[in-house]
Amino acid sequence: MTETASFVYRFEKAGKVDAPPLLLLHGTGGDENDLLQLGAMISPGSALLSPRGRVLEHGMPRFFRRLAEGVFDEQDVRKRALELGAFVEDAGRRHGIAAPVAVGFSNGANIAAALVLMKPEVLAGAVLLRAMVPLSDPPKAKLDGKPVLILSGQADPIVPASNAARLSAMLADAGAKVTLTTLPAGHQLSQADVDLARDWIASVDAQVA
Repeated sequence: MTETASFVYRFEKAGKVDAPPLLLLHGTGGDENDLLQLGAMISPGSALLSPRGRVLEHGMPRFFRRLAEGVFDEQDVRKRALELGAFVEDAGRRHGIAAPVAVGFSNGANIAAALVLMKPEVLAGAVLLRAMVPLSDPPKAKLDGKPVLILSGQADPIVPASNAARLSAMLADAGAKVTLTTLPAGHQLSQADVDLARDWIASVDAQVA
């Protein structure tokens, strides 16, 4: 575990030179250890950068404040997304890694979506697992074909499939190359999420290479 002035985080060096680095962003109540195994499963050999959210909700780490379930403090979303972007840039210099692919679950997926919209240059792409629209009035981003995978759950009680579709449209309208897949699942992740994310990262990495 490492700590900077802004985030407590874990960093694992790359095991393969050509594997894309991943930025792992946990869900509510998680920490910097939560998604390390997932990262290793979906992109073996990748460098893994995994920060802990700095906002506490009843003692549970999150990446930004919310006013109620599904109702975000959008001013805080903007502030925290910029803080996270600065951290990613600093960590990239510190550890010698290129712009990472964000892999976020739930609250982590939401801050990843906000980061794509607010500071797209710090990410090479994003895998958004059970994400919602993070900002009702996002900045005018130019995403220029940035690859984004959104995996939503048809039976998700927290994130309606229609909200994930709105997020997909928002990112596509800004120029991202979005793949949206709705799985027969709830809010929790399934093996299908792992398989689809792994195949997508391999495909995107091959295109970049």
